[in-house]
Amino acid sequence: MRLDVVRRLAHGGPATCAELDGGRPKSSMSHHFRVLREAGVVRTRAEGPSHINELRRAELDRLFPGLLAAVLGETAPTRRKRS
Repeated sequence: MRLDVVRRLAHGGPATCAELDGGRPKSSMSHHFRVLREAGVVRTRAEGPSHINELRRAELDRLFPGLLAAVLGETAPTRRKRS
């Protein structure tokens, strides 16, 4: 479920908890979002009654180059060798 949330945020941008729940119980999803937040993968901000989740892609790519791309099955950009 957490990998699905990360994929959806990576390809669709920020989304509310309700948009990402996949029909699962709120209590189960709260646990998954908490794990993702504590791991530093997503950030959540309140907007009125909604909570907006956002992938921390820039920070993850800076700290762990290529990791998120590998997890998502994306092709990482190749680095050119210096002559």
